[in-house]
Amino acid sequence: MSNAGEPSQSSPQAGDHRLFNRRLKVIVTVVVATMLVASVWVVLTSPSSNLSGPTTSSTLAGRPQYSAGVVNASEPSGLGPISADAIPGFVAAYVNDFTGNSLPSVWRSFSGIPGGDPTGQFSPAHVVVSGGLLRLNTWKDPNYHNQWVTGGLCLCGDPLTYGAFFVRSRQTGSGPNEVELLWPKSNSWPPEINFNESGGATNETSATVHWTIANHLAQNFLSVNLTQWHTWGVIWTPRFIKYTLDGRVWSTDTVVASIPNQPMTVDLEQRTICDPLSQCPTRPTSLLVDWVSIFSPFTNAGRPSALTITNERR
Repeated sequence: MSNAGEPSQSSPQAGDHRLFNRRLKVIVTVVVATMLVASVWVVLTSPSSNLSGPTTSSTLAGRPQYSAGVVNASEPSGLGPISADAIPGFVAAYVNDFTGNSLPSVWRSFSGIPGGDPTGQFSPAHVVVSGGLLRLNTWKDPNYHNQWVTGGLCLCGDPLTYGAFFVRSRQTGSGPNEVELLWPKSNSWPPEINFNESGGATNETSATVHWTIANHLAQNFLSVNLTQWHTWGVIWTPRFIKYTLDGRVWSTDTVVASIPNQPMTVDLEQRTICDPLSQCPTRPTSLLVDWVSIFSPFTNAGRPSALTITNERR
């Protein structure tokens, strides 16, 4: 036993033992840290890491893979509809440049309370064609107790199973959720393909596939200025869904189970959620659409698999 005030003495065997323990602890720590880093890397790079469902790849770089439209100074957005033969593997099935003063016959505007949105309200009066544009307008409507009322419509002509769909649009402000989507002809949800959804913002969009009654999601987000003109696209095949922005593919879903295989139509919508105030405007705002172009896939025989929607320019 050592005396008080004197340094404690240990045998050589005890010192070697403590040195071995310290080295063992260092080795264990390094191994554990390496395993944790590897586990995190696997989670971040795994397709199942998105808690909402399978993730999709997201890029927006390099040259455009697809056309965003034809340069035309007379168009409100500066670009006219995509050329009929511009999308490889597809043929033009429908185009509308909204040059008239009334809603074309194959479109149908919505009325009533939107499904899944009990605080919202659609009105056909909030869908207008003028000045070369289709306009969906959100404003406080005295005909509905001065509540925020929105516009919504669908291209309710013959739908397509697979195709390439493009919408040239911009929004004037934030507040309502502005959505461009594909909806099942059966009007039975799911599935649903949202290829441009603002979530009420002006600086971000999302692309989402909804499938199964449990609402599995394949979803991705992209920062973008939605108040500027853009050409939004979705290319839907049995093997993949590609989302495009101004001709560039920014997200791709290859999860076969999530890809719809039934006829779907193009829908354009605004929706508000003002109770609670999650997607509620503070001033009137609009979704402006310059044109819509739709392409049908070719068959292996080199002919279109469907050309059931008549070309229409009004």
